[in-house]
Amino acid sequence: MTEAGGLLREWRQRRRMSQLELALAAGVSARHVSLVETGRSTPSADMVLRLAERLDVPLRDRNRLLLAAGHAPRYRERPLDGQGLAAAHRAVAAVIRAHEPYPAVVIDRRWNVVMANRVLERFLEGVDPALLRPPVNMLELGLHPQGLRSRIANLDQVRAVLRARLSRQLERTRDPELAALYEAYLAPGVADGEGGVPVEDEITTPMVIRHGRRELRLFSTVTTFGTPQDITLEEVSIESYYPVDAATEAALHALAADRTADPGL
Repeated sequence: MTEAGGLLREWRQRRRMSQLELALAAGVSARHVSLVETGRSTPSADMVLRLAERLDVPLRDRNRLLLAAGHAPRYRERPLDGQGLAAAHRAVAAVIRAHEPYPAVVIDRRWNVVMANRVLERFLEGVDPALLRPPVNMLELGLHPQGLRSRIANLDQVRAVLRARLSRQLERTRDPELAALYEAYLAPGVADGEGGVPVEDEITTPMVIRHGRRELRLFSTVTTFGTPQDITLEEVSIESYYPVDAATEAALHALAADRTADPGL
């Protein structure tokens, strides 16, 4: 079995697909998939990419598959703040700026903060400065004892949501650094229970965070680039937070206006 064939087989098994199912999805014969996986047939670059697309292989790993099959990488990885992605950088910056007075953050594939709007920064007051040294990791920032953890009123519920999300991400990428974060903060047994504030009437699980004398109730959405052709763009996401209730909305407007004298904050 060649390296390329072994990698393709591994990805197929991760996706719980049979050779026949992959062949039907890719428009080739099951025999051809078998020949590729066992190394008796060397796939063309186009065939590697066709199979990788049907297997939902991340762009970073598609490059690895291409290299293993003896082909040049197809996808570039450029810094978001570099000249090549200037238009994308402006778009992302505009999105998080326009989201004010609500917090928004841009994270990479390992949950490191790439950009954040000014409102989010206000929530970081009192956090251990060591956690704010680049690269700032959003997962660590939220769940570390010296981070925001003590301020999250429904910590068990938030952890349960994050555990499910990170588990899906690990299933797709098998990234060892993400696995280490999972083991440190989200593995079963790391924290007690999965109780917390009831959310039966919510449209999604909120995060209830203490800020000053208020409890702010926020829910989040995640935005990603559609059909990216750059590794960086595929791996960044925008996490936008919205108020669940009118009291939280008013508090966020006051916070963004820096009305620190407001006795309700």
